[in-house]
Amino acid sequence: MIRGHKWNEKLMKIGNRTIGLGHRPYLIAEMSGNHNRSLDRALGIVDAAARSGADAVKLQTYTADTITLDTTNADFLINDPASLWNGRRLYELYDEAHTPWEWHKPIIDRANALGMDCFSSAFDDTSVNFLETLGVTAYKIASFECTDLPLIAKVASTGKPIIISTGMATVGEIDAAISTARKNGCGDLAILKCTSTYPATPENTNIRTIANMRETFGCEVGLSDHTMGCGVSVAAVAFGASLFEKHFTLRRADGGVDSTFSLEPEEFAQLRIETERAWQSLGQTTYGGTKAEAGARTFRRSLYVAENAMRGDVFTSRNLRIVRPGYGLDPKYYDMLLGKTIKRDVAKGERVSWDMIA
Repeated sequence: MIRGHKWNEKLMKIGNRTIGLGHRPYLIAEMSGNHNRSLDRALGIVDAAARSGADAVKLQTYTADTITLDTTNADFLINDPASLWNGRRLYELYDEAHTPWEWHKPIIDRANALGMDCFSSAFDDTSVNFLETLGVTAYKIASFECTDLPLIAKVASTGKPIIISTGMATVGEIDAAISTARKNGCGDLAILKCTSTYPATPENTNIRTIANMRETFGCEVGLSDHTMGCGVSVAAVAFGASLFEKHFTLRRADGGVDSTFSLEPEEFAQLRIETERAWQSLGQTTYGGTKAEAGARTFRRSLYVAENAMRGDVFTSRNLRIVRPGYGLDPKYYDMLLGKTIKRDVAKGERVSWDMIA
C-alpha cells in the first residue's frame, strides 16, 4: 500500500530477471547514437554500463533508409527552435546516429558476457527479422512508433517481452498498442511514461501519471527519463515505476547526437544506488513504530521523580517532571498526578509508577 493505492504485482521477465514492484528497479542504459560511429567506443559504453550497475544495454536498430526518406522536402527538415537538432535533415541525423547492424552481435555478446541483457528498439520489419537472428531477449517500441500498430504486431509475433514508450500517446493510443501486442502473442509487456523532449524538464514529466497507468493498463510501468540527473527517476519509484531507461554515454563532453541529456557512468551508478534505496524505503502503510525502532522507544519522554519526596507528600511541578527516557508513566498522566498523595518514600530519578500513588 503506497499513497493509498494498492498496486498488484504485474510482473514481467526479461532474460533471467523479474521486473515488478517486489524487485529492485530494472535499469536500462540506452546507447542510442552515443557510440559516435566507433565500435570501440560502443563496446566501451557497454563495459562502463556494466560497472555502473545497468541491468541492460539498449540499442536502436534502423538505417536512415529504413526510418525515413532521403529527400530535401521541407517536411523532412527539423523545424523546432527548442530542438537540439533544429535545422537538420532527418535522413542526415539518422544516418549519423544509427548503429551499424554488423556491430550488433559484438555489442550483444559483450553485454551478455558481462551479465547484462541487451536488446533493441525495432523500427520496421527488416530490423525485427535481423534482431531475431541474434536471439535478443526483448524488444523496445519507441514513443514515436507507439502508434505503428503493424510494427507492434510484428514484434509481438516473436513472443519476446516488449517495452513500449508512451511519449505523447493518449489513453486510447496506449490501449491500442497494448491490445495489439497482446493479440499477437506478447505475454510479458511493460509501458514507460515518457516525455518526448530532449532533454525533458522535471516540470513536464508528470510522474504521478505512473500510478494511474498501472491501474488503467494492468501491466508493469516504468519511466523513460530524459531529464538530467536521477532525481525524477528516484521520485518515480514512489509512484510505482519498476523499470527505468536512461541515455548513457562515457562523457557528455565527447559530443554525440544524444550526449547532452545522457548520464555519465558515475551518475548512472548513483541512479542504481538511489533508485534501489527508494524502492527499499516503500514498505507498507504502517503506524506505531517498526521492529527496528523498538530500542528507540526508550528515548521518548515519561514521568520521573525530580526531587526526593516522603510518604504523604504530594506530587507537584517541582518533584514530578516529564523527561527522557521513556521508562516511566506516559506524559498524558501528568495533570492527573499533580496533587496526588505519594504513599511511600521516593528518590530523585525514580520512574513514576502507579504503586507510588495513595
